[in-house]
Amino acid sequence: MIHRIILAVGLITASIATTHQNHATAGDPYGMAQVWSHNFSMNRPWHGNYYNQMYGQPLALIVPPTAHMRQTYSWGVSQNLMHPIYHQFGRSANSPGAAQGVFYATPQWPSHTDQFGTYYVRSPW
Repeated sequence: MIHRIILAVGLITASIATTHQNHATAGDPYGMAQVWSHNFSMNRPWHGNYYNQMYGQPLALIVPPTAHMRQTYSWGVSQNLMHPIYHQFGRSANSPGAAQGVFYATPQWPSHTDQFGTYYVRSPW
């Protein structure tokens, strides 16, 4: 149920979002982070190697546009890391099912949060 709500919010966001101008001004660290995120996401996919089991494809978890970092957890030997969130929905976002490639299912005994097939994407508003 919650996945359907998240997917619906993502679809609505993608359909009504306006394009965001990336302007970095002197002394604006958030503006510069926005430019770096934009440049990084231009040639990399928003998803990883795993698909969400409910949908059979990677799932975008929409987070507020002010969120810039995510934390991943690993079981066993500590590999808890923080990563930047680069991708952001905009007018050019594709419809559901747009993730291309061959994806792995969640292992029977997952060892990392990246293996659940849910990936953070910032909202544009």
